[in-house]
This record gives sequence, structure tokens and C-alpha cells, in this order.
Amino acid sequence: MANTIKQHIRSTLELAYPVIIGQLGFIMMGVVDSVMVGELGSAPLAASSLANSYVLLIFIIGLGISFAVTPLVAIEVGARRKSTCGILFRQSLIVNMIIGLITAAFTFFASYLLIYFDQPEAVVTLAQSYTMLIGISAIPTMLFQTYKQFIEGLSIMRPAMIITLVANLINAFANWLFIYGNLGMPALGLDGAGIATLSSRTFMALILMWYVMNAKYFKQFDVSFHFKNINFPVIKKIMKLGLPSGFQYFFEVGAFSFAVVMVGWLGTKQLAAHQIAINLASISFMAVLGISAAGAIRVGNAVGKQNINEIRRAGFTALVLGPSIMAFAGIIFIILRNYLPSLYIDDTDVISIASTLLVIAALFQLSDGTQAVGIGVLRGLTDVKGPTLITFIAYWIIGLPIGYFLGFNKQMGVEGIWIGLSIGLTTSAIMLTLRFNAKSKQAIAI
Repeated sequence: MANTIKQHIRSTLELAYPVIIGQLGFIMMGVVDSVMVGELGSAPLAASSLANSYVLLIFIIGLGISFAVTPLVAIEVGARRKSTCGILFRQSLIVNMIIGLITAAFTFFASYLLIYFDQPEAVVTLAQSYTMLIGISAIPTMLFQTYKQFIEGLSIMRPAMIITLVANLINAFANWLFIYGNLGMPALGLDGAGIATLSSRTFMALILMWYVMNAKYFKQFDVSFHFKNINFPVIKKIMKLGLPSGFQYFFEVGAFSFAVVMVGWLGTKQLAAHQIAINLASISFMAVLGISAAGAIRVGNAVGKQNINEIRRAGFTALVLGPSIMAFAGIIFIILRNYLPSLYIDDTDVISIASTLLVIAALFQLSDGTQAVGIGVLRGLTDVKGPTLITFIAYWIIGLPIGYFLGFNKQMGVEGIWIGLSIGLTTSAIMLTLRFNAKSKQAIAI
């Protein structure tokens, strides 16, 4: 048993570490954006927070749908049905590109609704055009996600990691050019950060597409743009798994996005502090998403083999590793709570508020790690409807109402809102773990 557990831990980490590094690279783009935009003042930083939360709320369902192909491919690999992997890829490409186009168009027009969010006028003015630019980047992002999630289903994780790290350099350089107006470029401020984001995401999509289309290993799956037909049964299978997955993330991200709106009611400094703290918390969250992705793949492989013992061992290994990583991050947040916010801004009021939020973030790291992995391992079982309901209850029935009550009725301000979010995360973590324990005991027929 001990050797088996060691093997599970090693196999999970081997799959997870490239995803962790890649996810950290992806979130570091946001960190770099926030640091460079923060030099312009608290209003642009607050506008960045509002716009990114708003766009993510629109975009998250599409991202959730793109995740569906990974466990589906992993199940086919586990069952040694490799011939169907290419079919899944080609049909997911159709689905994801349609979603990318719809998301970009919807975000463009939805940017005009920001004025109704009762946010400071200066923040809304800056956020509107930035929102449009970020929205357009949905198209290359969905293209990148199609190739990334497909090859991850084949347990090939490193290419996306390398491309993401290189894209960080491109993003930082483009920020330097367009935010501040270096090398003869116009100083566009926050909009310059939007142009940099669009440029780096386009680079990521094109390079990963080129790699997959030209690598010999993938030619067996027919990854070209030559489509024989639209396979509606396969598209239905993708949507059946992907759409509820999208709503899972929508309910979670939507809760955090609505929290941004509530924090905005308190003032610009509180919103800027919230952006700093949530940005830092996102670093550890993106790391644990690597464990979640690895758990989904390994559970999916075990489902394909119809091995219940392997399903449970793979799932619970991930459920232990995820919170372990988050616990370490929580310790860092507490120790460096006064220093980390100063990397973003020199406003002492904002730093003070952010340091308090980092303590709360440290306390909910275990819950956040557990619920993130719980969603992943359940997706590996192709169980998505129950987790969707769980996320809705945890965040919208429990977390947000408590956050509003503490923040405004009890006058605890932004700290009260964060405590409510913490309670929502804890509720989700407990319910998802119990559900995996129950579902993984059942015979799975795919």
C-alpha cells in the first residue's frame, strides 16, 4: 500500500508540476499587469480589478467548456480507445472557437453596462475600453485552450508550460511599451496593458497550434483543420460535461466578481486593496489547479480502466496534495502580509487594508485548495451536475449573503466580505469531498 501511495503521489506530481508552472506563469501576467498599472495610481488599479472580474465572469463558462475534452480524452486513453481522441479534439475545436467569438462580441457590448455597477466614475471610464480589449482576447485564448486541454488529456503537459513562460516575457515587454510609451510608442496607460494581454495571448495560441499541428506524435489524431463532418453526438457529449463545468466556475468566479462590486461600494482604496490581495491569492490557487488537472486526468484514466480502487487512490492523493500546497502559501501570506502589497503600490492606506485581507486569505487556503481539487477529481468521474449545485449553494446561498451581512450590516467592511467568501469556500470543500467519497465507491460505466 505504501509503495502504491508513493507511486500515486509521484505520478500526480509529474503531471501537475508543468501545469502548476504554466498556471503560475499565466497568473504572473496578471501580477505584472497589476504592478505596472499600480504605478499609475489607485484608480487605474481599481479599474483593472473591475474589468478583469467582469470579463472573467462572462468568459468563465467558455473556459469550463474547454476543460471538458481533457477528462474525456483521458478516459479514452485509459480504455485504449485512442482512435476516438482525435474526434474529440476536432469537435472541441469547433465548439471552442464558436464560444470564443460569441464571448468576444458579448464582452464588447457588455462593456457599456459598467456604468450601472455604481462604481467610482473615474474607475468606470478607465475600465470600459480596457474591458473591450480583454474581451477580444477570448478568441485566441479559446484557441489556446483547445490545444492545451487536448494534449493534457494525453498526459502531455510541458509544451503549454513553456509557451506560457515565454508569453510572460512578451507581455511584460508589451506593457513597458504601451503603458508608459517607450521606444516611441504612445503612452496608453491601462489600455496599453490590454493591448499587451491581447498580444501575448495571441502568441500563445498560434505557437501551441503550430507545435501540435507539426509534431509527429499528434498526426495520428488528425489535428489539422480538415474536418470530415460535424459530429453532433460528440459535440453533445462535450457540452454535457463542459457546460455544467462552466457553470461551476461561473458560480465561484461570479461570487468573487460580485464581491468586487460590493467592495467598490466601499471606495477606491478598498477596491485597490482587494485587487492586490485577490491577485496574490490567485497565485496559490493557480498552483493548486495543477493538482486538480492532474487529479482529473488520473481519475479519468482509472475510469477508462474500470478500476475503482485506482479511482479512489488517484482522487484522494490529489485531495491531500492540493491543500498541502495551499497551507504553505498561507504561511507565506501571513509572514509577508505587510511587504507583498508594497510591491504593487505605495499608498499606505491601501497597503494596510491589503495586509489584513492577506491574513484572511491565508486562513481559507486549505478550503480553497480542497474545493479546487474536488471539482477536478469529480470531473474525472464525469460527475458535473452535483458539483454545479454545490458551488451555487456554497457561494450564492451561503458565502455572499454572509459576506454582505458582515460587510455592511455589521459594518466590518471589506474584511467582512472576505470572511463570507471564506465560509463559502469551506462549505464547497466539505461538500465536494464527501461527494467524491460517495461517487468513487460506485461502479462506473462509460
